[in-house]
Amino acid sequence: MSTPENNPDKAAKVFADDRANVFHSWSAQGQISPMTVAGGAGSYFWDFNGKKYLDFSCQLVFTNIGHQHPKVISAIKEQADILATVAPQHANEARNEAAKRITSVAGDSFKKVFFTNGGADGIENAIRMARLHTNKHKVLSTYRSYHGNTGSAINATGDPRRFPNEFGFGHVHFWGPYLYRTAFWATNQEEECQRALEHLEQTIIFEGPKTIAAVLIESVPGTAGVLVPPAGYLDGLRALCDKYEILWIADEVMSGFGRTGKWFGFQHSKSTPDLIVFAKGVTSGYIPLGGVIIPEKIAKTFDERVFPGGLTYSGHPIACATAVATIDVMKSEKMVENAASIGEKILGPGLNELAKKHQVIGDIRGAGVFWGVDMVTDRKTREPLAPYGASSPKMNEIVATCKKNGLMPFNNFNRIHMVPPCNISESDAKLGLELLSKSLTEIGL
Repeated sequence: MSTPENNPDKAAKVFADDRANVFHSWSAQGQISPMTVAGGAGSYFWDFNGKKYLDFSCQLVFTNIGHQHPKVISAIKEQADILATVAPQHANEARNEAAKRITSVAGDSFKKVFFTNGGADGIENAIRMARLHTNKHKVLSTYRSYHGNTGSAINATGDPRRFPNEFGFGHVHFWGPYLYRTAFWATNQEEECQRALEHLEQTIIFEGPKTIAAVLIESVPGTAGVLVPPAGYLDGLRALCDKYEILWIADEVMSGFGRTGKWFGFQHSKSTPDLIVFAKGVTSGYIPLGGVIIPEKIAKTFDERVFPGGLTYSGHPIACATAVATIDVMKSEKMVENAASIGEKILGPGLNELAKKHQVIGDIRGAGVFWGVDMVTDRKTREPLAPYGASSPKMNEIVATCKKNGLMPFNNFNRIHMVPPCNISESDAKLGLELLSKSLTEIGL
């Protein structure tokens, strides 16, 4: 591993240049203080002041193979020497190979890939395909969800980032399963599953099945809290979609490519969606890439009918070569299997042990290297440690203390998400738990 650089002068310059020239997303520009990141390797990254962090955020939950994997970096360099870019209307080898790799891990029914630059435009084009294929216009999605920051994607999103962007057409929200904060007065996972499906069916009936093109759902809602669906929920969703002739779009942008201990989150069920949207982990974020995985029945709709969508950089050869290399190293180094093992043996049991020690931990959910921890002020009332749609001084203190101790978690509202790389070592996984526990202890939680 490279040695972190300790260069305060450079840190100050990078920070000043950022504040002078860069406009950051989802931020009031005058209220942020970005970390100046200098480098990374494996499960760690570091700043220009020489501070090293164990990355339990995977940045925005995308460095699934860790930072700077040498085989993938080499593949990027090799593709740059062969063909750095090409217009999307031409065929190229890197794109072909990426499509083959992606469909091979999605399942036998999937035949083609429409490449995009990331997850949001993947969602955008999946919705477009569904509407054109079904000749229906509505899209149903859950309140606890995030699908991206483009027109239809942000309107499909449930969380508060939707509110200032509600200009889309035909979007309807419903409650997905979440036993800890059940909308259905359920007392166990079986009741939650049954009642959530009954609620979805009533929503379909009252919205009109002949108006609904698709149900769009994150296979495991990520930013909303790593809400692992109860057993049978996705199978019930599949049955409802079949009953009412509605497409199921699986948003696997965050849950895909090993994150849950399988290639895709839906693979924990017995059922298969109609369209799969992917991004993030497909390249470990090294080069932006996303897309829609398409079965033959939907691809055929556009054999003689123009698909009215495209992007200048669709199937960019360097991005596609990165995807090929990423999938290949995930297979050869058994990273998906490692993610499953880490979740089962270390993160799941370890987080439950931490809950015995720290009363602030209200609920724990997850699979593989994808875990969410609800932080509460009181376990009996389950009052969140931060209100919906915001943070709080205590949550800010938890995150700041984690960072001080060298742990970078992913946080949202009242939750801490523990989402390390799929190839994290057992020792580093245990260290991440120790650092979280140490941080909570230091602030008396």
